[in-house]
Amino acid sequence: MKVILKEDVKGLGKKEELVNVNDGYARNFLFPKGLAVEANAQNMNVMKTRKEAEKSRKDRELAQAKELVEKLKKIEILFKVKAGENGKLFGSITSKDVCDQLKKKHKIDIDKKKIVISDSIKSLGTYEAEIKLYPTVIGKLTVKVLPEEN
Repeated sequence: MKVILKEDVKGLGKKEELVNVNDGYARNFLFPKGLAVEANAQNMNVMKTRKEAEKSRKDRELAQAKELVEKLKKIEILFKVKAGENGKLFGSITSKDVCDQLKKKHKIDIDKKKIVISDSIKSLGTYEAEIKLYPTVIGKLTVKVLPEEN
């Protein structure tokens, strides 16, 4: 009997997958627990529509991520901080600081976990931060750290 899984079932398949199982297994275990539905024409159409909607949603997210990457290439985040001798900062600049600055100055809201700075910024200079917007889309952002003028 062919069934469409409503949830991931260990050893059988993933959600929204069409699998072939024994009649007894389907009627006595999968159907009562709500783990699967019979693969009739109506349920197949529902599954097909969901997959198409999911695909269009992912395409839209990918397009938005690429658009944001282009915007981020032109943006330069500027920090004016107190620094000691040799250009060492009192403290450091983290991905949260970069995230807050992006939100405040450019009205771009990106999760701080998506911003990757190779090593924490502890001295004056220009740095590059990676922003992982989508699994295949990675943007670069320039971060400049200048001394605070008294």
